[in-house]
Amino acid sequence: MRLSRNASIAALSAASLVAVGTTAMAATPSHGGGNHHRGSSPAPLDHVYVIMLENHSQSSVIGDPNAPFMTSLAKKYAMADHYYGVTHPSMPNYVATLAGDNFGLQDDNDQNVVNLDRPNLVDQLERQHISWDAYLDTLPADKLARFGPTLSDGTVVQLYAKKHNPFVLFDDIKNDPARMAHVKDYTALEQDLNSRHAPQFVWITPNQCNDMHGGVYQSVAGHSETPCPYGSTKDDANDAALKRKADTFVKGAVNTIMSSRSWTKRSAIVIVTDENDYTGNEETGGWESADGCCDSPYVPAHDPRISADWPGGTYGGGLIPAIVVRDGLQHVVDHTLYNHYSLLTTIEDNWHLGHIGHAGDSAGGVVPMSKAFGINGRQH
Repeated sequence: MRLSRNASIAALSAASLVAVGTTAMAATPSHGGGNHHRGSSPAPLDHVYVIMLENHSQSSVIGDPNAPFMTSLAKKYAMADHYYGVTHPSMPNYVATLAGDNFGLQDDNDQNVVNLDRPNLVDQLERQHISWDAYLDTLPADKLARFGPTLSDGTVVQLYAKKHNPFVLFDDIKNDPARMAHVKDYTALEQDLNSRHAPQFVWITPNQCNDMHGGVYQSVAGHSETPCPYGSTKDDANDAALKRKADTFVKGAVNTIMSSRSWTKRSAIVIVTDENDYTGNEETGGWESADGCCDSPYVPAHDPRISADWPGGTYGGGLIPAIVVRDGLQHVVDHTLYNHYSLLTTIEDNWHLGHIGHAGDSAGGVVPMSKAFGINGRQH
């Protein structure tokens, strides 16, 4: 199943290169009307932690016996049960979450991301003096590497994947050593969260064995989660193993966060996947569905980046799990339509950052996740 996906990605590379290159310097729409300065009202959340997982539908995770911890969080705290990926495949969703737009990207080839000189969440956070750090599981020493680690025989293992690290895709982050110092290996998380300078915004990307992606066939010393083959069908033995590994990782991350000195009653952890399952559905480019909402991109019929069978229309990322962990939330189920733009909007509104891209576009259905986070109304 996954091999056909890789072949289709390679065939789309040239088309995506044109898309990114021609849109990179275009004006970014703003629906928020500029920045809101601190002091107008206190931020309801003092720390926000985002854990981004991979390629699984809501129905594949919540209630699945191989994901008991994530299911328990959804039942105990809050779940947004109408939360969609912005589009397909993975990389555009990571970019969209950080910048409010996928900029025409519809593939996973990070080499196609050229001249991505665009406003992003890091710009907004730093402008308002909100501290941030990104923690990448199995991050190579060369933070701009596409994959890693490299074995003694020279084999490069795709345990880490650059396409799942949106911070190194944006020009004004990857070209700035001070900003790149905030892009860290996941092993630094516990110490940082227990320091006096714990970041207020935290992003966590597990490696491809721990995020339910899979596709690693080598054993890597020090990584008991390896190997982790792709699942051939939804819920087969390999897919079940991927869920168990992700559930274990999420349990460790959540416990690390909630037991740290940075965790307070005004902290929140968000656990989402980027998009729904890959099932080989030819009409949608291989994905279980292209359901979406909230300013997901329109892709014309027969677009070669998707499929000759694609009928045209909104090309969303499908219904995915979205869990919010916060003290005081008690089995909240939020039925509002959301996607990754909504998550960005929530973060922006919390710290009065203004809006970039499609974030805050209430006319397009992009609204903050107020109920899921236990926040009463917009914060301006």
